[in-house]
Amino acid sequence: MMTAPQAPATPAPPTFLELEITQRCQLTCSSHCYAQAGPTKGHGTMTGDDWRRVITEAVALGVQRVQFIGGEPTMHPDFAALVEHALAAGLDVQVYSNLYRVRAEHWELYAHPRVTLGTSYYSDDPDEHDQITGRKGSHDSTRANIVEAVRRGIRVKVGIIHLRDGQRTEPARAEMAALGVARVHVDRVRGVGNAAKTAAIPSTSELCGRCADGKAAILPDGTVAPCVLGRFLPAGDVKTGGLATVFTGQRWAQVAASIPRRSGSCVPDSCTPKEDSCQPSPGLVMACNPDQDSSDCAPAETEACDPAYE
Repeated sequence: MMTAPQAPATPAPPTFLELEITQRCQLTCSSHCYAQAGPTKGHGTMTGDDWRRVITEAVALGVQRVQFIGGEPTMHPDFAALVEHALAAGLDVQVYSNLYRVRAEHWELYAHPRVTLGTSYYSDDPDEHDQITGRKGSHDSTRANIVEAVRRGIRVKVGIIHLRDGQRTEPARAEMAALGVARVHVDRVRGVGNAAKTAAIPSTSELCGRCADGKAAILPDGTVAPCVLGRFLPAGDVKTGGLATVFTGQRWAQVAASIPRRSGSCVPDSCTPKEDSCQPSPGLVMACNPDQDSSDCAPAETEACDPAYE
């Protein structure tokens, strides 16, 4: 007698959400952008009202923190209003911006005690940084705005993605520390989006192993994914069903169960969803010992993650 395979257990609803509100960005990071964002991309099919509904539903489910990411989230016409809506709902907020341009009113937003700021930085050499971002002058603008954030006492976290041999990754890390940035993390590039080597669906081996573990991402078309890097694993759609429906559904459980879990050599107490999304979010930034293979490291800080994939 054959027994039907047991369905995977449904994970607890996330406490951290990445809200990818746009694919538009001033930069063209052709070598690594997980979202394949750029100046000609749009904001997706999610409206401002859709995002506000998602934020309200998230609070009801017990979400504690959201990260606004893109693309460049500040390019969305409802960016400031959505951040204010999340704060009014009692959520902690992180904005992951390339800091290429910062409006005066956004500085005031970033100074809120429950807002943190994340960004990506690639090299202390302006030419190398600009080559990676595809935008001349991006190094000087981003660096100047990091300096300004520190001057204003804004909590800013910097993610550095190591993309190629010879990249001035460690000098960039040292420069950020010298400027007074308290949180600087380095990770290798992940084979998702522009960094994918082939047109095939990326492998789950490119993920940090903590996606869907207390976190999830909502993409510009309403798709729910385990994180912004795990965008190739759709687990639901908030436009056709609410967050509660998605996170109690079998598809979400199946996606969560499909991600290989790994143990790594992380900074103690840093491997929790509250601290970092494997991003970009950036996801993305790991607080690993630079002498260790970061592919085995779990995410470091929700705030910084996803940080390095802008």
